[in-house]
Amino acid sequence: MPKRGKQHRAMAAQVDRSRAYTAADAIAILKKVRYAKFDETVEVSLNLGVNPRHADQMVRGAVVFPNGLGKKVRVLVFAKGDKENEARDAGADYVGGMDYVEKIQNEGWLDFDAAVATPDMMGVVGRIARILGPRGLMPNPKVGTVTFDVANAVREMKAGRAEFRVDKAGIIHVPIGKVSFDDQKLVENLATLMELIMRLKPSTSKGVYLKRATISSTMGPGIPLDTSAITSHTA
Repeated sequence: MPKRGKQHRAMAAQVDRSRAYTAADAIAILKKVRYAKFDETVEVSLNLGVNPRHADQMVRGAVVFPNGLGKKVRVLVFAKGDKENEARDAGADYVGGMDYVEKIQNEGWLDFDAAVATPDMMGVVGRIARILGPRGLMPNPKVGTVTFDVANAVREMKAGRAEFRVDKAGIIHVPIGKVSFDDQKLVENLATLMELIMRLKPSTSKGVYLKRATISSTMGPGIPLDTSAITSHTA
C-alpha cells in the first residue's frame, strides 16, 4: 500500500523522535498528524524493565477508564441461577452456560468482545479454553473476569475496561480511547493507566521499570512520551 506508506512517512516526519513529549503535547501532535478517515483508536505502548519469563515479573491486569474507550462492548456471561438475572440486569448481551459453550464449540460462534464467568462455571468453560484463550477471551480470576460479582464486572466492561499483559519482549499495548475524544479525556485515561502500571511494578524488577512509552493512533506514527512527566501526573 504505497499511498499509506507515503502518508505515514509524511506524518512521521512531523514528529521529533529525538525528544519526549508530555501527554498533552503528544496527544495534540497525534491529532495533528492523523490522516485516516475513520475514528482511530489511540494506543499506548510501554516498554517495561521486567523479564516476563519469570512468573514474579509478569505484569498483567485490567484498567477501567474514567472516560471509557469509545466503543460498544458485547459481553458474554457464563452463570446460572440468580447470577443470570444479575448479569442481564447489569447489561450483559449474552447470558447462559452449557448452551453457549456448545455454541462456541460446535458452531465457532464468537460474536462477543469479552467474557465473564462465575467460579462455579469454570469447569464447563474450561472445555473451550483452547478456543477462547488465544483470542484473549478466556475468563481469568487475575483480571477480575472470574467472579461472583458479575454485575460489577459487566458494568466495568461496558463503561470502558481494558485488559493488558506484558509480552515476551517486555512490552504492554493498551488502548486508551479514540482520536475523537477531547484531549483532556485522553490525558485523564492515560494518567489512570499509568497509576495502575506503576502500582503493579514487581518487587523483583531491578533498574529502570518504565523504560520507554509511546502513544499512537491506529494508522499514525508513534510519538515518544516523557515517562517522568506521565508518572508524576504532569502534562
